[in-house]
Amino acid sequence: MMALRAHARGGPEMLVYEEAPVPSPVPGELIIEVHAAGITFAEFSWDETWQRDGRDRTPTVPSHEVSGVVTTVGPGVTRISVGDDVYGLVPFDRDGAAAEYVSVPADHVAPKPSSVSHPVAAALPLAALTAWQALHDHAKVQTGERVLVHGGAGGVGAFAVQLARLAGAAVTATAREKDAALVKQLGAGHVIAFEKVGFDELGLIFDVVIDTVGGSTLDRSFDVLARGGRLVTLQAPPSQRRADEYGVTATFFIVGPDPDALNSIAHSVDTGEIEVLVAGEYPLADGRKAFESARSPTRAPGKTVLVVRP
Repeated sequence: MMALRAHARGGPEMLVYEEAPVPSPVPGELIIEVHAAGITFAEFSWDETWQRDGRDRTPTVPSHEVSGVVTTVGPGVTRISVGDDVYGLVPFDRDGAAAEYVSVPADHVAPKPSSVSHPVAAALPLAALTAWQALHDHAKVQTGERVLVHGGAGGVGAFAVQLARLAGAAVTATAREKDAALVKQLGAGHVIAFEKVGFDELGLIFDVVIDTVGGSTLDRSFDVLARGGRLVTLQAPPSQRRADEYGVTATFFIVGPDPDALNSIAHSVDTGEIEVLVAGEYPLADGRKAFESARSPTRAPGKTVLVVRP
């Protein structure tokens, strides 16, 4: 098969489009004929991209979001059949979906949303699952609560805004001024243009903060939480000392597989309750350009996708 691979640690400049072995089925897994793969610009900085259990695993195939068709079902798999359209997550410490075929544990995927194309579906798994788990599993957001989403136009943030709205929360988001109208369209009642004013300068108080930005944004978020509030961050473990000082819960997590949540997300896409933002589509052979597009000042909000089978 053809695949996008890196033979040594580095950035997008290490990627080559070349022949690679087709994966073989193992118990509990599926072989998926990849139609589209979502990319994460930061994945070249993950240790899991380059090693497993401390051992080098290059050449490595990037992209851990997949949408495609099941071609082979390994022993022990019962809920998915050959020919099914599926979407989901590829484990971070193994070859990804920037290839014509990929092997995936069966419990990492779910039926693809029927109303959208494979490239649109491939933009969902990592970002939408992260937003879902942040809000429902960790923040346990409730109807009527005040939720602040940092980076409301970003990959995870755009889904967090929509999912918080669907949960009945009153949503505020930070974003660039140029993206404010889009973030309001997604469901934010109020958008704070962070270039113009600090979110912590407005006297606003929230029950939940979803932080997709990190750094000083994470540190300042404690100041806008009500006592008993919940801060969920995706960037780095927060200070438990500060959490205790402010009387809040502060959590860092890494997204994991969840087929039930994928089913719920697919349903919301099919009913029109969730909009999927796709920043751009690139053929697999142009995968290096796709990753390099992260540096483009004109890149649109949303996920960048590799189209493997048009």
